Amino acid sequence: MKRRVFLAGTLLGAAGLAALPTGASAASPKVNSLADLQKEIDRAAPGDRIVLADGTYTAPSGGIRVTGRNGTGNAPIEIVSESRGGAVLQGELGFVFRNSSFITVSGFAFRQSGTLEIPANSSDIRLTRNDFRFADVSGRDWVVVRGDNVKLDRNRFHDRKTEGIFVVLDGADAKTVAQNLHLFKNHFFGHSFAGDNGGEAVRLGDSARALLSAKAVVEYNLFEKCDGDPEAISVKTSENTVQYNTVRDSRGGIVLRHGNRSTVQGNYLLGGTEGIRVYGNDHLIVNNYLGDLKGRALVIGSGTARDHRPDEPAGDRRGNDACDRAVIVHNTLYGNPKSLSGEGRDFAPKDVVVADNLLVGGSGSLVSMGKTEGFTWQGNILWGSASDGNIPSGGFRRVDPLLRQESDGVYRLSAGSPAIGAATLKSRTVTEDIDGHPRGGSRDVGADQYATAPPVRRPLTATDVGPNA
Repeated sequence: MKRRVFLAGTLLGAAGLAALPTGASAASPKVNSLADLQKEIDRAAPGDRIVLADGTYTAPSGGIRVTGRNGTGNAPIEIVSESRGGAVLQGELGFVFRNSSFITVSGFAFRQSGTLEIPANSSDIRLTRNDFRFADVSGRDWVVVRGDNVKLDRNRFHDRKTEGIFVVLDGADAKTVAQNLHLFKNHFFGHSFAGDNGGEAVRLGDSARALLSAKAVVEYNLFEKCDGDPEAISVKTSENTVQYNTVRDSRGGIVLRHGNRSTVQGNYLLGGTEGIRVYGNDHLIVNNYLGDLKGRALVIGSGTARDHRPDEPAGDRRGNDACDRAVIVHNTLYGNPKSLSGEGRDFAPKDVVVADNLLVGGSGSLVSMGKTEGFTWQGNILWGSASDGNIPSGGFRRVDPLLRQESDGVYRLSAGSPAIGAATLKSRTVTEDIDGHPRGGSRDVGADQYATAPPVRRPLTATDVGPNA
């Protein structure tokens, strides 16, 4: 890999620097000012690695420009802090991208006041191992992604008190949306905005983009004390995957608010308020564990409309699309006063399959649905002193699943559980359980497939995510 260098305070001086060929290595492979960082960025080529020395810097008006710089898939241009969190960027704007691709920005502490935007004219940008704690300006989102194939991984987003979102997926205009965002191993925590809307940790699109396929993947992220909105992860586009995340002690949950054909699988939602809410069509909700939530654990949403349409008025698009044809299978709901529930809007959810789920509770009703149409209930197990609620009698059996609590606080099946091998839904292939164990040909009810081997995946902790993961 080539490395851009700047030598300051040495006997080489400018003449010595000029003698070095482009991309050469040297004893001090770093720049010591934003002016010199800008010079190196302006001439960067594929494979170059530019290192900014640790220190606190105030970005100039217009930010640090990354314009017309293009690495390659095998040789990105890397702009890195000397140590993780060691280079602190203040000012209104940090990095400003334009007509660039395959750029990696790593290890910075962002303390700017303005939004960091990845525009539609830039693609394959990666932000990794950074610490984001912007100035707390109300209504200003922190990172907005409009370009395709962006990766945000192993970052920390934290400590916000005002309205605004940590990460937003957007597009060049209302008719487009960025494709293939990959958001993984990030740590989101400490959003304390007390309003009812506008404080999500992650929002994928908006109501105008509900029918656009974004194909974003949000996985292996930890959300803690994300209290800025009832939706920690708000999905407002189609064909996205939200998997293997942990949402802990947060007001916000995972909400498929707009859009169709998304998958929510293998997530842990623990000890907070909201769980999973589902609107729109043809979603898969599988292998999730929802435990000790004070609010509604799993909501199959009703609608102000049956389906969103491309030609519908903007005001109608902002309403709720009834949940149709979702498959809700192999989930475990434990210790929630409101386990599985519905709503009361004009359009009832329709043709939903609720199968092979495990619901255990000590109070309230395990199932409290409003009006439904054409639901299939089968193979579910209910237990505990909570009432059954209004689940149809043929859709469940009441039997002790013999759960045991393990060291991570999760209740899993023990040997001899009647849930073992009792799954009934044959039309849907589910190859793994929430822990990463193979399901095999005889599947168990609930999120856990009984196994004596330790889990491959457990609820995430702070050591699993963020800059040092």
